[in-house]
Amino acid sequence: MSKTSSLATIAGGCFWCTEAIFKRLKGVVSVMPGFAGGWQNTPTYQDVCSGKTGHAEAVQIEFDPKIISFKKLLEVFWHLHDPTTLNQQGADYGTQYRSAIFYHDEEQKKKALDSKKSLEKSGAYKSPVVTEIVPFTNFYPAENYHQNYFDRNSYQPYCQAVIDPKIQKLYREFKKEVKPVS
Repeated sequence: MSKTSSLATIAGGCFWCTEAIFKRLKGVVSVMPGFAGGWQNTPTYQDVCSGKTGHAEAVQIEFDPKIISFKKLLEVFWHLHDPTTLNQQGADYGTQYRSAIFYHDEEQKKKALDSKKSLEKSGAYKSPVVTEIVPFTNFYPAENYHQNYFDRNSYQPYCQAVIDPKIQKLYREFKKEVKPVS
């Protein structure tokens, strides 16, 4: 990580979806899919799928705060997954698919709590927001085959049915923040 970049760690369901979304934003240096918030050291994907590790599928985002703010990352996060479903996103269910923000410092904690409160007041969702806002404790990168999954497998049915619509929503709702297509 460079001296000028910052880290954000979030979980919003399947990390393939979350990675595909955030890597398209201007100011995002890198996005690493992995596992966060649990108690098992160096878990594998199979371990996390068991639901017995305490980990969530998460992404760690390295970003340049001079280009994109943590607040803007949170705005994208709230709009591109359902923060009202407990331990579930679409057909993916279990504690590993929970919605969470793992804050790295007190400033991130305050911004996350304020952002969640604003979202709840906005009435954007009929159900209560269940996203956890908890201190960052650990992050373990996922196996290599999970890295850049959508970009390498965009023809797969899951990618076409679940991830691509989220990316299209990103382009519609956050077009100013999206990197030009190369």
